[in-house]
Amino acid sequence: MSHILKIKDLHAGIPGKEILKGVNLTIKSGEVHAIMGPNGTGKSTLSNCVMGNPKYQILSGDIVLDGESIKDCAVDERARSGLFMAYQQPMSVNGVTNSDFVRSAMKACNNDMSLFKFIKEYDKACKELSMPSDLAHRYLNVGFSGGEMKRNEILQMKMLKPKFAILDEIDSGLDVDALRIVGQNVSEMVNEDFGCLLITHYERLLDYIKPDFVHIMINGQIVKTGGKELIKKIDQEGYDWVKKELGITIEEEDKATHVLLGSCARKEAK
Repeated sequence: MSHILKIKDLHAGIPGKEILKGVNLTIKSGEVHAIMGPNGTGKSTLSNCVMGNPKYQILSGDIVLDGESIKDCAVDERARSGLFMAYQQPMSVNGVTNSDFVRSAMKACNNDMSLFKFIKEYDKACKELSMPSDLAHRYLNVGFSGGEMKRNEILQMKMLKPKFAILDEIDSGLDVDALRIVGQNVSEMVNEDFGCLLITHYERLLDYIKPDFVHIMINGQIVKTGGKELIKKIDQEGYDWVKKELGITIEEEDKATHVLLGSCARKEAK
């Protein structure tokens, strides 16, 4: 079954600052979209708004998944609808094992399975990502290296099987081997039931995950869309050519706009 995620004229930001200034983007399952751009131009803000980080405010526009608006849904509701996000800085949770975390998440998303099947699939995913054999019994990301945390995010994605995944700089902190492993695992997941949005600064990730569309974001807007040829041009010339071609000035990054999801983003029970 094919799925569609639409971002329609999205304006959003934090109190007192508009960061996204009219983003339009349509992603279909089976497609990989890459968003690139200078620091501070709204890439991570877009991913947080799509996933429902309550620290960001949607000023206007809409986010539609399979024909239904999810703009006002809480994070857990969006996850159950089929969205997944791998974060730049995954959280560590002492006292909760990796396997318990994943199985609880699967149950919450109505993707439960027998314990035997779960163990079999979990072990298979661990091997495919070259994760340690004792991973299931270790606490969630506690004592993990940066690379292990990122691979653990992909393991969760493989188990949850979402409709769409947003990978926000999943390549940062990965060495060459880990980058290859992560890239191959993500690429193998792309099919008629799964699409992917990559947010990255680094062209090297796109050597392993081949995007169907490349978007350049500057000043809170997608200013140019193309194919792999954009990656090569950015690699060779940076973003100066975009500024010259479109006659725009890149706004200074505001560090105050960097916010984390926080410990809880569920909608409180009434």
